[in-house]
Amino acid sequence: QVQLVQSGGGLVQAGGSLRLSCVAKGFSISSYSMGWFRQAPGKEREFVAALQWSGGKNYYGDAVKGRVSASRVNANNVVYLQMNNLKPEDTAVYYCAADSGIVVSTRPDDYDYWGQGTQVTVSS
Repeated sequence: QVQLVQSGGGLVQAGGSLRLSCVAKGFSISSYSMGWFRQAPGKEREFVAALQWSGGKNYYGDAVKGRVSASRVNANNVVYLQMNNLKPEDTAVYYCAADSGIVVSTRPDDYDYWGQGTQVTVSS
């Protein structure tokens, strides 16, 4: 059974840091581009970060660029999202996702598998 199982998240004060984890089960992430998205109440799902299946350059959304860093450990079938200098506007449910496409995508519709989501709340 294909699954993406997320952990991490929680409540943090503005300026703090969090690390989210996403473990893949039932498939190997080494053949997938991996993405992170977030969705705040009443808003569209927003691109946060993407990691190419072949390694190399990562991509980040404008709202988080310079404050987040995504990484992957293919041997452990896990991806991470390190978030620093968090702001109240970063409050959202964060999702990891896997995309079997060749070209890395920032569009949620291009992703094949999704994690269950994890809440991140940043207090001011």
